[in-house]
Amino acid sequence: MNSWLRQHRFAFGDAFRHLLRTPGNFLLNVLVVSIALALPFAGLTLLENVRPVSEQLAVEPEISIFMQMDASRERALALAPEIKRIAQEARHPVRLEFIPREKALSTLKDKTGLEDAIATLGANPLPDAYVVKITGFQNDGSARKIKAMTDKLSALNGVEYVQVDSAWVERLAALLQVMRLILLFLAATLGVVVVAVVFNTIRLQVMTQREEIEVSRLVGATDAFICRPFYYTGALLGLIAGAVALIAVAIALNPLNAAIADFARLYASEFRLVPLNAVATLILLAASAFLGLVGALLSVQRHLARLA
Repeated sequence: MNSWLRQHRFAFGDAFRHLLRTPGNFLLNVLVVSIALALPFAGLTLLENVRPVSEQLAVEPEISIFMQMDASRERALALAPEIKRIAQEARHPVRLEFIPREKALSTLKDKTGLEDAIATLGANPLPDAYVVKITGFQNDGSARKIKAMTDKLSALNGVEYVQVDSAWVERLAALLQVMRLILLFLAATLGVVVVAVVFNTIRLQVMTQREEIEVSRLVGATDAFICRPFYYTGALLGLIAGAVALIAVAIALNPLNAAIADFARLYASEFRLVPLNAVATLILLAASAFLGLVGALLSVQRHLARLA
């Protein structure tokens, strides 16, 4: 165990020493890799900030149930237990409000100021209606359940039309899903860029240390011993570039929050973008180091074999 730790400590120190020999090239590679990583990191930060906000929207969407004009008041009132039964089957707690056609007409007159125009119609043109307020709403799964519940409500005897106002929430959930897929594609594409940059960096380093590698082999060094410093170099490059990208994203949030604050005040909101939490940051740093390690592994396996 001590021998294993000693070998890895030596490999890490050797990798660090080689980086210090050409700090300019190393910093340039860090800059290129960090720019590639900054885009998916920024996208993930934006999604993580938007996700909790989207979950708080439309906490109580409403379903409006309009009765047929010729449906009797008794039939309309008898519909309440059936609506509650359908809601229970969907496992959605609801608050039910019956709106008589007379109340609906009075509200319409008060809010629109069209008393004279409505008076010319003679009879009341509005039907009895129910408003079903759904509590405990959550975007994706609940929206699908509400759609199924709406279909059952539309089939009730005496119901003319059912209107649900959660459709825009479904569209928001679909939009977020599209953004996640775009972010995944972007991360995969730029991940390949990171691997390619590290691959080329390690290739140049292998070529530069060609004579040193040959001497090491002559004195009995194993391929694992020779490759280990290059692996650490790739992992260090990915790790440092990931840290630089996260710092750049965190700094960029300040001017963005200044612009967002003015917009959020129009909606009486205190929304602001915050950096990723510690767990997400550690995961991204580990992913960055892993990409660097993959690039180094591919490069060393390819080019070291040519020196054999």
